[in-house]
Amino acid sequence: MRPNFLMFIVDQLCADHLGCYGNTTVRTPNIDRLAERGWTSSNTYVATPICMPNRSSLMTGRMPSAHGVRHNGLPLGLEAVTFPELLREAGYATALIGKSHLQTMTDHAPLPDPRTPRRARDGARHYPGDYLQESVASWRGHEYPMSLPYYGFGHAEIGIEHGDDINGHYRQWLRGKCADAETWIGRSNALPSDYELAAVGQAWRTRVPEALHPSAWVAERTCDRLRAYARNDAPFFLYASFPDPHHPYTPPGRYWDMYRPEDMALPASYRSDTPPPHLAWLRRQRDAGRAHKTSMACFAATEREVREAIALNYGAISFIDANIGRVLQTLEECGLADNTIVIFTADHGEYGGDHQLLFKGSLHYRSLIRTPLIWAAPDARRVRENGLLSTIDIAPTILEAAGVEACNGMQGMSFLPSIQARPFQARDAVLIEEEGQRTYFGFDAPVRMRTLVHPRYRLSVYDGVEWGELYDRLDDPLECANLWDSAAHRGIRDALIQQLLRQAMAHPDTALSPLAVA
Repeated sequence: MRPNFLMFIVDQLCADHLGCYGNTTVRTPNIDRLAERGWTSSNTYVATPICMPNRSSLMTGRMPSAHGVRHNGLPLGLEAVTFPELLREAGYATALIGKSHLQTMTDHAPLPDPRTPRRARDGARHYPGDYLQESVASWRGHEYPMSLPYYGFGHAEIGIEHGDDINGHYRQWLRGKCADAETWIGRSNALPSDYELAAVGQAWRTRVPEALHPSAWVAERTCDRLRAYARNDAPFFLYASFPDPHHPYTPPGRYWDMYRPEDMALPASYRSDTPPPHLAWLRRQRDAGRAHKTSMACFAATEREVREAIALNYGAISFIDANIGRVLQTLEECGLADNTIVIFTADHGEYGGDHQLLFKGSLHYRSLIRTPLIWAAPDARRVRENGLLSTIDIAPTILEAAGVEACNGMQGMSFLPSIQARPFQARDAVLIEEEGQRTYFGFDAPVRMRTLVHPRYRLSVYDGVEWGELYDRLDDPLECANLWDSAAHRGIRDALIQQLLRQAMAHPDTALSPLAVA
């Protein structure tokens, strides 16, 4: 019998913010139980720490340089082959509930590359189709007729944007539940709060009740799909994608003050390092009162802001955990648990006060680039895999577990042998690509960088500057001592730069090679 798949993904979660990854403050009992009865990865890293590109890498098993989604605002081509599409072609029922973010969510048309002036014609051919299906403007006031299958999902109910101000199918569902729902949503309707993050629009105390919050909607609609699948014989892949715990933080009801800022400990790296130039620039901006705190980008935060962010982040995570518990209970009640592989992961991490930073940006600290990855299945061995893995490895692993052949051009490797206690060789290093949109850090152009995560070291190089970063992950797990200019580590630095180059050369796009048409 072919297995079913129930995959939970959350938006922007530091792996260290889960009990099963060693956190003793946050309460995540349902996720922790998944880890206790399944296989857990300690060292899974993103292909890029940016939302749309890494979600596209998850769906395709391909690096951003191969699938073309270099940064947010560039949609995944509708011609892209995704692993849900391959599952669907093999007879699986496929469904997406929640955040997709494979197309741009803003009211703007898909963006050109920020380094290239707009010309009369782009150098790439554009695949025909509707690239405004996740745009808020498309959904304003009505339900938008999505084109199905959507990147391989035969059924799709999407949530667009962040916080409690979510559009798409969620807003239609909420309006059906309550006629005056619009008076509950958003910062302008929030309950009073004295949080500093509330003053800059990065948190608000929502009026939306727990049962009607976007996280509860994802759980409810996922449970409904499970009940429908229980009445059919076809195997399924069900993708439950929570828009939280992404900022702005809006945990509802009792989850807003479940954790008090004054009780939250600052990360160990908050005061312990000599910052590299771009981090020093962010701190100077803060100390001069010029920190830009109202966007999606990272900034150097005060102690109070960090404690608030951690408390509210934990509240959102605990609420997600409670809703995951609802879904897992429904899986059991429907008699599907014994033949369903349950997966939990995140699209990328976040700083959470690490090195005085909040949110995410072009500094590849572990808190940002490492994601949780749990695989709970009846045949999964209950161990922790310490070898290096990448986001692009998830797609081929799911396909192998389903008995479906991966497509040509898929660059990830299956880690199913590790799960099933068969001979397995993890990666000798992970390549991380980043093509930024923003010009900041004192740079003259948008940040462009590559990182190599080695079993012992992390190396990051930046386009247009002479300096870089090198950290000994064994002796300096907090990544506080930059060894880039260390004479004693010059040989190691040069060897890692060469390995990074070889990793880049090992990830060419073969999707249009002669093998594809042989």
